[in-house]
Amino acid sequence: MPLRADRESRPALTWAAITLLSGTVAYSLLEGWSLLDSLYFSVISLATVGYGDLAPTTPLSKVFTVFYVLNGIAILLSLFDRIRAVRAGSRD
Repeated sequence: MPLRADRESRPALTWAAITLLSGTVAYSLLEGWSLLDSLYFSVISLATVGYGDLAPTTPLSKVFTVFYVLNGIAILLSLFDRIRAVRAGSRD
């Protein structure tokens, strides 16, 4: 069963999408980055990759990033747990 068809996975999918969307919009507004650059930074930050080619420059952006990464990683871990559960259930 696809993850999006699993009712119990919808909250995790929704929160992950909201997290990426909010990061994209926030970085675009706070840093003046394009939406693509903002999405890119949001994804690499939550994936804990952090290439360093983009970095927040304003104090407000830095504070936002601290809370964004801490909350976002927890949300993505929840999503990954749902993926695991759905995959394990489909093997039965």
